[in-house]
Amino acid sequence: MKETAETSSASKQEIGQLKPFEARKIIEHLRKGSVPVEQVSLFSVGREKWLQFIEDDLQNYIAQGGSKVRFINGDYGDGKTHFMSIVRHLALQWGFAVSFVVLTRDVPIHKFEVVYQNIAQQLTGKFPGTGIRHLLEYWAEQLKTELTAEGDVSLQSRLNVLAEKLRLLPGMNLNFVNGLIAFLSQRYSPLGIDETEEERQQSLEILYQWFEGGKVAKKDLKPFQIFEALSKTNSKSFLCSLVTWLKDLGHKGLILLMDELETVIAHPTSVRNAAYENVRLLIDNTEQADSLHIFFSIIPDVLLAEKGFKSYDALWSRVRSIGDSKRLNYRGVLIDLHRTPLAVKELVELGVMLRQIHELAYRWQAGDMIKDDLLEKLCQTQQKMGVLNEVRLFIKQVIRYLDMAEQGEAPEEEGIAGQISSSQKEMEQEKLEQLQPSWDN
Repeated sequence: MKETAETSSASKQEIGQLKPFEARKIIEHLRKGSVPVEQVSLFSVGREKWLQFIEDDLQNYIAQGGSKVRFINGDYGDGKTHFMSIVRHLALQWGFAVSFVVLTRDVPIHKFEVVYQNIAQQLTGKFPGTGIRHLLEYWAEQLKTELTAEGDVSLQSRLNVLAEKLRLLPGMNLNFVNGLIAFLSQRYSPLGIDETEEERQQSLEILYQWFEGGKVAKKDLKPFQIFEALSKTNSKSFLCSLVTWLKDLGHKGLILLMDELETVIAHPTSVRNAAYENVRLLIDNTEQADSLHIFFSIIPDVLLAEKGFKSYDALWSRVRSIGDSKRLNYRGVLIDLHRTPLAVKELVELGVMLRQIHELAYRWQAGDMIKDDLLEKLCQTQQKMGVLNEVRLFIKQVIRYLDMAEQGEAPEEEGIAGQISSSQKEMEQEKLEQLQPSWDN
């Protein structure tokens, strides 16, 4: 397998440009099962074909006004979260706004308003910082000169012209426009009679919370000509308006990445049904919006188990066919990482990359002790044990061998199977902990 001993020239060049601290940061993140966002593109080995079709969708469909929902299917250790991070990186490169939401106890999918709040808070794109608050601030700063320039035209007249332009944008909700104009007015108009700076900041905070989908009393919104807070009923309109506004600001659309949907399976029927109803709602929202792409990560049980999608008819009727095909469809709704595991050659290539990064991180010659033959033997052992597709398991093993070798201990090749079994137990425990019911009922 000598052809696998060298990483691609592009990857080698990128790795060679890493500083020791950056390399060390990658290793530390990999120990915890993730990759730093800045370097995620280094680790796309074996997933190029899926990414090729996703990139084509982004450029030639979503950016042109299309919308889509896809499910990323993989078991624990198959690299779903990592794959989503690569998609996030690609989308930002191509000029999309992106929100990456991890569905946890604090962000339960069965509470739609909380999910929307997290979407707004995790928003990134062509603006500094993260979250819709930063986007609002950036937008206001971009308009500051135009709105506050000296002349005979008043601030209110300029705001009226802008409001009319925003109302004419397709899919823009009137409340959303009024919220944007109210925000600019609160930012740039002088304090009113008897109005304090503290009161002005409170008004801005109300608007921030409204744009984030937070609970705001109607009486507090009325002065801004806003008559609705976020609800399931108007969620389509809110999401369409957000995408429309992002496009007006120069983004090509919005990409939503919803990770760890599979934890729903372990919850009571009432919670599970509410969660599946919200998944259906988000699918419907996508069909009503332009330039919106949503990705959900799931495990195979979500499609196969009785407590999965099939337990909720309203959702199952929409998605029942996504896993039926016996042949892979790279343009289909299902991105099946579980059925497209990395081959031995690709895993060895990944191992070589890890070795190079470890060398940079700890300033030593890892190739003297962790040779390509050992990487291949690791793969062969995982293959015999029926766990070749568990990429996270392979990474754990490689880093463990690299750590011990760097400390002067020669790798014990005869104990590979035992080491893999030990790592498997650790990962099984992680899996059980992830599936434990933890959301509020």
